[in-house]
Amino acid sequence: MGTEVQLDAVDRRILQALQAQGRSTYDELAVQVGLSASATLRRVKRLEDAGVIAGYVALVAPERVGLGLTAYISVRLEKHIDSHKRSPMDAFTAAVQAWPEVVECAALTGEMDYLLRVLVRDMAHYSHFVMDSLLKHPSVQDCKTSFVLQRWKGTTAVPV
Repeated sequence: MGTEVQLDAVDRRILQALQAQGRSTYDELAVQVGLSASATLRRVKRLEDAGVIAGYVALVAPERVGLGLTAYISVRLEKHIDSHKRSPMDAFTAAVQAWPEVVECAALTGEMDYLLRVLVRDMAHYSHFVMDSLLKHPSVQDCKTSFVLQRWKGTTAVPV
């Protein structure tokens, strides 16, 4: 985790505006936050350089590109570690990077080790992913899945 960056009210307004509409011009953004375009540009560049703004992306609606099923999979790894092998956690997190169905992976406290958010076309795609990728991974001991029935809130915006 990085060092927290001190943000003033203008920085927060800039971040809120960019999170709502990342393609705003500096002129449009300046009007929203009450600064000149050049001052807004300097602020945005400072936030980028400090790592507060990590990047810019297009948010793609998964169902519009054929990925209509979202699953949350809790994964428990084996705990045995041979000193001459990579740890199960290192091997698993490396594998996760190569699985395109996994769009988010978080390490957890508690009974399970990781939580995966997985986007797939349908139940057949899900089954193929679990049986042929996830459960075949040598570090995976167990997994439990919950499927999203309806999404009531989904945002990428951070509450600044």
